[in-house]
Formats: sequence, C-alpha cells, structure tokens
Amino acid sequence: MNSPADRIRNLRPSCGPVRLVAVDGPAGSGKTTFAKRLAAALGCQVVHSDDFPVPWEEGPGGWFHALESQVLRPLQDGQPGSFRRYDWVRGEYAEHVTVPAAPVLVIEGVGTARASAARLLAFTVWVEAPEAVRFARVLERDGPELEPRWREWFAAEKAWFDEDRTRDRADLIVET
Repeated sequence: MNSPADRIRNLRPSCGPVRLVAVDGPAGSGKTTFAKRLAAALGCQVVHSDDFPVPWEEGPGGWFHALESQVLRPLQDGQPGSFRRYDWVRGEYAEHVTVPAAPVLVIEGVGTARASAARLLAFTVWVEAPEAVRFARVLERDGPELEPRWREWFAAEKAWFDEDRTRDRADLIVET
C-alpha cells in the first residue's frame, strides 16, 4: 500500500498548481504532529489554523476567511499567498509568512477540511482520539486554567463537525 505522501504526490493539483492537503479533526487529536510528519515526507510547508487569531466565541468557523483570502485565493491564481502569523503567547501578530505556489501545501487545524473548501482539496486527513485523551492533551499543553473555555470549545467543535460532516469526506482516517 502506498504511503499517504505517495498517494498525494500522484494526485492532480486542486488549488491552482497546488495539491492542497487538509489535516482536520477535533482539538487535541494529534493533527499538528501528523501534519508535521506528513509535510516532512512531502517536503512542503504547513499552515496551521493556530497561525490565525480567532476569538473562542467564534468557534471553529471564525478563522478560515483569513486563510481563504490571504493564502488560498492567491494560490488558485498560481500566485504566492502570505499572512502575518499570530503569536498567541504574546497576543499580537508576529512574522510575515510567505506561502509559495509549491506542488503541495498542508493546512492543519479544526475546520481546514470544511465542506465549503472541499473543491480546493486534493486530499483530506481526519485525525481522531478519544475525548478524554484529547481533553487531557489540551489541558497539559495550555494549562488547567483554560478548562472552562476548552469545555465550551469541545461542544462547539462537536456541533461544527456534526453539521459539516467533515469526517465523512476524509480520504484517510488516523487514530492516535
């Protein structure tokens, strides 16, 4: 069986000249780790949903418009995209990131494989883990003081994924 990277390399471009790969799934499932490994195997860049600011209250849907306007639309036209990465620790924008119209780009985060963007995606990965494992991971990563916010987020993303049916469109399902 071909590896995911081999499968992706053999696909046609989907977003201008780019094979756009989305790594999606709920918070704490292991998306970032998987995306990093996949990008290393493909020799490509990863753009993370966490690179864009979004208020907690907006849930999984609130950040994508920035990715779409600043990165995906230019790539569709064969042009490089760009954005300013948001630094969550400092609470401000950080460096400018250029996204070339390369053969492959991985986008990673909750909501990257949304139905509204499916026409732009060459390959979709769904990463999942049991809720208790995911919750422990996010609290370990971000601190126990955010537990109430994370409980709200988990409910919001469950509703998001139930409505969007993201998992059903995945080309690959990874359990961590």
